[in-house]
Amino acid sequence: MVHNTDEVTLSVVAKGQRRLGADVAVVAAASLDEGVVLLDSPFDAARTTELEALLPRLGFTGSAGATLRTAGQDDDAAAVLLFVGLGEVKESASTEQLRRAAGVATRALAGLEKAVLLLPASTLEDFSAVAEGASLGAYSFTSLKSAPKPNAAPLREAVIATDLKADKDLKAALTRAAVVARHTKRVRDLVDTPANVLYPESFTEYARQASKSLDIKLTVWDEKKLAAEDMGGILGVGRGSVRPPRLVKVDYSPARAKGHVAFVGKGITFDTGGISLKPAAGMEEMKSDMAGAATVLHAALAAAELKLPVHVTAWLCLAENMPGGDATRPGDVLTMHNGKTVEVTNTDAEGRLVMADGLSKASEEAPDLLFDVATLTGAQIVALGHRTAGLMGDEEATSAVLAAAEASGEPFWAMPFPEDIRPDLDSATADLRNSGNRDGGMLKAGVFLREFVGAEGVETPKWGHLDIAGPAFNTGAPWGHTPKEGTGFALRTLVNVAEALPGRD
Repeated sequence: MVHNTDEVTLSVVAKGQRRLGADVAVVAAASLDEGVVLLDSPFDAARTTELEALLPRLGFTGSAGATLRTAGQDDDAAAVLLFVGLGEVKESASTEQLRRAAGVATRALAGLEKAVLLLPASTLEDFSAVAEGASLGAYSFTSLKSAPKPNAAPLREAVIATDLKADKDLKAALTRAAVVARHTKRVRDLVDTPANVLYPESFTEYARQASKSLDIKLTVWDEKKLAAEDMGGILGVGRGSVRPPRLVKVDYSPARAKGHVAFVGKGITFDTGGISLKPAAGMEEMKSDMAGAATVLHAALAAAELKLPVHVTAWLCLAENMPGGDATRPGDVLTMHNGKTVEVTNTDAEGRLVMADGLSKASEEAPDLLFDVATLTGAQIVALGHRTAGLMGDEEATSAVLAAAEASGEPFWAMPFPEDIRPDLDSATADLRNSGNRDGGMLKAGVFLREFVGAEGVETPKWGHLDIAGPAFNTGAPWGHTPKEGTGFALRTLVNVAEALPGRD
């Protein structure tokens, strides 16, 4: 399995120290009405005033994502200074502004050994954001290049200057930031890996190896076991490929767990559209259609590594959607795990078919909260763009996601389930069909999935649907702590959901 091994080292130093052996010192600046303002300036008053007047003349405005590298002076923390813009700051910088600025800085410093970050970090929340962003920005996927360029290697060490050096909770905050950022980057690795390397069986083996050193139990459904348990959705989608589908359960169940959260992830390792073939242009991006499964896998692994007192289960619904001779045809009827029948009217609406079986199976364990995570619809991008994910489901579940997303800086927008949506999924042949008219496509996918939440004889869990089609894969230029291609979006939100579960009423 292809993955990167380079990982930035995060460390802490007390503010005010000079000449720390770093290649570069990073300083934050804001863009205000009065001009460029240095935040938490490490310089004396006179030099701060001088720099705030000089930087605009050098073309640096302090806008979000802007950088300027210049020479430092003898008593500065490093011989080179990197100014990074946070954009407009109101009373103080937000944690997401700090997270993004730290990511911008470490992205800009690729190829160097060591940087000291002199960003505002006077609270544990700000410190954690800086540490997380610094690690997230220090990333590149070069594993498949025969000779990676030296200046593409991520920054090797990020030292965060803070007044909290003596805080007893600082070490735990640093560890958490490093763990969560590392698992986010492993999601990116998986999303960036091409489908000739990552397919259901190799994905399953990756999950097995990644969980080996943790308190995790792995259970795998191969094609025979899937058939024995009537997983018609997963089997139906995978029929056209020579690479058979899999369902993988990743179970972290610590003693005296305070609640149970289940995550179901869409793992279409490549999506041609099947018989309803996609256009050729841009199809190479469909290696990313397994981002949901990668995200829920690493959310469970991160929970185990952090030893959260919560039962976390991740279900990876893995299949390759190909137009082979045995592929599911439009008009075919599939029988799903919960017994409902689905007429397939569009084989390119395959994600909801594999997720339906995963949701049915996960529901049998009656978790307190149940979430599905999927690059599910192009309609999500049409409605909300490339950086905001769609969120649907029960109020209790969606509220948990919105609170967790606010803390992580990952934007979600709650969408409705209008009563007129469901009739469009009625089928004359089966219980329902897997696609309807184009209007409200994101909502119809969520309404379809709702049909598979719950199981006979157990309490129906509170459920949320996360459509991350746009934010999971960045087709544009890098920004903030986000690289091109795989982003790892939603991993941090899911970990926050799991952490908050013991405190639920």
